[in-house]
Amino acid sequence: MPVTRLNHAVLYVRDVDRSVAFYSELLGFRTVMAFPGAAFLQAPGSTNDHDLGLFQIGDQARPSGAGQGTVGMYHLAWEVDTLDELERLARVLADAGALVGASNHGTTKSLYAQDPDGLEMEICWLLPLDLITEDVLTAARVAPVRPLDLPAEKERYGGQTRGGIGVSVPAAAGE
Repeated sequence: MPVTRLNHAVLYVRDVDRSVAFYSELLGFRTVMAFPGAAFLQAPGSTNDHDLGLFQIGDQARPSGAGQGTVGMYHLAWEVDTLDELERLARVLADAGALVGASNHGTTKSLYAQDPDGLEMEICWLLPLDLITEDVLTAARVAPVRPLDLPAEKERYGGQTRGGIGVSVPAAAGE
């Protein structure tokens, strides 16, 4: 049996309450279970029992050295359904001082943010399979990372076009 998807991620954080507030207030996660020093959160569009586990290790914890001389995880990527939602989250993350970048990867439109402990995440919208044309693939091969122009992407694909259909989300019969 092959692996089919990521079920959840677990992060060590300095202050679990601060991290819960970040993921809840900015990204809409909800706490499904908590006990002193730990919380389990569910993403707003998820039916999973939890998508993110947070374990507190205290204020003495040093910043992650991953990618700066030590191995470790670079980031988690959370998917949104529409470019309108990606644009809304860009504003929310920017207003909170958490947005650190935005990129157009051709088939993926991505925001990059850091949580209160400096752990990086990606918020992305994926082109549905029926919109992945040879032109899109060629542009991605020529320049795999370009600046993200959300208004232009919304003009091209529509703000309410459901992303990931046929790619990360199974296409329904007839789609």
